[in-house]
Amino acid sequence: MKRLMRTILGIIFSTAGVLHFCHESNFRKIVPEYLPFRKSAVLITGVFEIVFGIVLIVKQPTRGFKKLINSFLLAVLPANIYMARKNIALGDKQLPTWLLYSRVPLQFVLIKMINKL
Repeated sequence: MKRLMRTILGIIFSTAGVLHFCHESNFRKIVPEYLPFRKSAVLITGVFEIVFGIVLIVKQPTRGFKKLINSFLLAVLPANIYMARKNIALGDKQLPTWLLYSRVPLQFVLIKMINKL
C-alpha cells in the first residue's frame, strides 16, 4: 500500500514539476508579487517537485527526505494562500473561490501522507 501511495504521490509531484516549465507564466502569477525572482522561484520549485517525484517513485524516502518534502510544502503554502486571496485563475480557468481556498489545507493532507510513507 505504501508503494502505491509513493507512486501516486511521485506522479503528482513529477507532473506538477513539469507543468512549472510548460506553463511557467501561469505559475508565476501565484507567486506573491512582493517576492523577488518570481520566474526563478517557479523554475526552481519545478525542479524540486520533479526530483521529489522521481525519488518517491524509485525508493522509500528517508526521514530526512520526508522532512525536506514537508518543508517544501510549507514553503510554497504562501503561493496557495496568495492565489486564493487574489482569486487568481489557474491558467485560463477561473476556479470557484472555495476551491482555491481548499488548496491550502491540501498542503497539510500531503504532509500527513508523506509522513505515513
